[in-house]
Amino acid sequence: MTPANGLTTSLTAQFDAVPPDWRDLTEAFRHSAAGQALIERIEQRRRAGVIVYPGDVFAALRLTRRDRVRVVILGQDPYHGPGQAHGLAFSVLSGVKVPPSLRNIYKELQRDLSITPPTQGCLNAWAQQGVLLLNTTLTVEDGAPASHAAWGWEVLTDAIINAVAADPGPKVFMLWGAHAQRKRTLIDAHNEGRLSPHLVLQSNHPSPLSASRGPLPFLGNGHFSAAQNFWGDRGEALNWRLPCVF
Repeated sequence: MTPANGLTTSLTAQFDAVPPDWRDLTEAFRHSAAGQALIERIEQRRRAGVIVYPGDVFAALRLTRRDRVRVVILGQDPYHGPGQAHGLAFSVLSGVKVPPSLRNIYKELQRDLSITPPTQGCLNAWAQQGVLLLNTTLTVEDGAPASHAAWGWEVLTDAIINAVAADPGPKVFMLWGAHAQRKRTLIDAHNEGRLSPHLVLQSNHPSPLSASRGPLPFLGNGHFSAAQNFWGDRGEALNWRLPCVF
């Protein structure tokens, strides 16, 4: 039986439901050779009975309007357990135990902005106010981390990062860990010798394996207050508080 957060509809249906403001990017990928190969490969796995997460593949695009993106936080691939992934990087469904990396994110929020950590791990409230929580691989198989890495999703998510950096207006990019930091070239490609309008923040990944290590520990990086001040200076509030429970 497929868990509640498992993929139960075809990827074709998922692409059909992408909001119009993101669809130029997803449709170009969908009809490319890389996109067609990815869709067929994942559908073959589903026909073989493999459980694929999440059920809402494009939740990050559905919850965050393209012209309202203010912050981009990059993850790698979705959580691979029942009830966890729901399409936002680092986020889990309400009622699921908060994962270790997200616990460290909450620790830094408390240290940086004195925000009491919520008891739940759903980050929908961030996404709805313009924080794009994008995994660079958008699907994964049950119990198999990184199982869909290098299957082709990166072509689409690189295009999304590139487009967000090129879209009008400044953004804050939080690049946590080497994987995310490799995407900086996509952000910087549009500067053409000019001063970038964006704030790019880098540190180690919030994973317990690296959160406290040098040279750029995640814990103590001050990224949340830096993003809040960046937008405050432009007359916009950025609220990192999350509901304790849903």
